[in-house]
Amino acid sequence: MPTIPWMPGTAKDGAADGEPAGPPLVMASRLELRSLLGVPRFFLLSLVIFQQVRRSPGLIGASLRAEPLKKTFWTLSAWRDQEALNTFNRTDPHAKSVRGLRPGMKGSVFVFWNAEPGQLPITWDEAQRRLADQAEKETRSA
Repeated sequence: MPTIPWMPGTAKDGAADGEPAGPPLVMASRLELRSLLGVPRFFLLSLVIFQQVRRSPGLIGASLRAEPLKKTFWTLSAWRDQEALNTFNRTDPHAKSVRGLRPGMKGSVFVFWNAEPGQLPITWDEAQRRLADQAEKETRSA
């Protein structure tokens, strides 16, 4: 299973330029495709977006995991704050890619939490545990 290991971003320990550091916002996602035919395109766009995320203001660090034969991709990132994550989400190529890929998606799960700087990088085991808990909550509420 290909994994891009945790790579540092532009922000240090959750602090913005001259601002006091607050608890970093961690975001993890599991993205599932409908068909294996969509995997090559999704994989290539994931690499493009990963380059974007690494340059994004407010990113503390990020990792990407792919299970192509299972049509599943995972993301894990830590951000200075919600606004930094929102800005990334609204910026191309991410924003355009999300719109273009949406029809080929089977489902997705997102989870957000605050971590202390000393807890970074978050492990994949922790992220996947939280994603499984979130998916179970969403299933119960549906």
